[in-house]
Amino acid sequence: MRAVPAGPRRRDAVGGRAGTGGGGGVIGHLAYAAGSPCPTFVLDAGRLPREETALLDHLTEARRYLASAGGAHVLKIALVEPSAHPMFDLDYRFVQALPGAPDRFDLRGSCGHSILSAVVAAARSGMLERLVPGVRIRVHVLNNGDGVVCEVDRVERGEVRFTVTFVQPRPVPFARLLPTGAPRTVLDVAGERHEVSMVASANTYAFVDARTLGVPDTAALFGAGKDLLARLELIRGAAAGLLGWRPDGAFPKIAAILPGADGAISARAVTVPGWHPTIALTGAVCLGTAVRVPGTVPWRIARELGAGDGLVDIETSGARTAVAAVTAVPGGSGEDGELLWASVAHKRVTFLGSFVLTPLSHLQFEEVAQCLALSGAA
Repeated sequence: MRAVPAGPRRRDAVGGRAGTGGGGGVIGHLAYAAGSPCPTFVLDAGRLPREETALLDHLTEARRYLASAGGAHVLKIALVEPSAHPMFDLDYRFVQALPGAPDRFDLRGSCGHSILSAVVAAARSGMLERLVPGVRIRVHVLNNGDGVVCEVDRVERGEVRFTVTFVQPRPVPFARLLPTGAPRTVLDVAGERHEVSMVASANTYAFVDARTLGVPDTAALFGAGKDLLARLELIRGAAAGLLGWRPDGAFPKIAAILPGADGAISARAVTVPGWHPTIALTGAVCLGTAVRVPGTVPWRIARELGAGDGLVDIETSGARTAVAAVTAVPGGSGEDGELLWASVAHKRVTFLGSFVLTPLSHLQFEEVAQCLALSGAA
């Protein structure tokens, strides 16, 4: 394996100084953030090639052997290393593995649950200092330039709890959050027209009012099966095509929403390769942001509920999430607003274990299998 040495600030995955490629091999880590569809496979970016083709070749080998050890369901990969930027502690790059073949990936978006998993794994490996309550880890997301502050709320044996804030380096005008330039866009999908709101905050999402798809209420939304999933996948593909992205990739994400109980917005999101068990952390951030942008589908639904100016509750079939998006309206008009930051609290991460890849093509299956057995229990 071709390893790329890093600068003198780096520490390797077992706590020593990073060298120039000798001994030890690559160490992989598995961590699971509650609400995520699968664990995250965390690797030290400093020990992998920088060039994309070579990097993906190595990740393909890692996926093959991880699958051989029972880990085919692990579709989230996080590449991390200490940041060279003085404002950040950790550089993070997300790789979405796609089902169907081990060499299929999407590098376009991010994943909030994987960011938290990467922080926990980096601290366990010695790349970061020990996590204690009150510590703030500043993460630079290389996929899209986001700055994410992960504040430790509580540390227990094997588990860490966080409040996560997506911080903008400068206020972002609402217009820049709308990839199509409009709060709502009509897509032609298989002879049908569907109105969606495409919003880019943490990740790019297409939000659709579930009632326009014949889904009347929360119970029907959470009980919907393959038919609704297939329709949403078609709409997502059309949204990707409009943006010039791969229709068969993972981005943009899509979620069907409608007014729920107790002032909450009910949401059903799609992930790889099916329904999300809850909603992605980036999805919660994006939905909370969209609620503040006048004219969007989430903005209209929030106003049906009499909400939208503060904390937003998101109800899913698997959990309830609260998100707060902080905005400013310098011109006095909602259309002229700007996003400052968005926060989600009470996120839990369980560290599942580590294993040695010596090199990537020689995983130690027993250690991997033990980690994956724990991931199934999580």
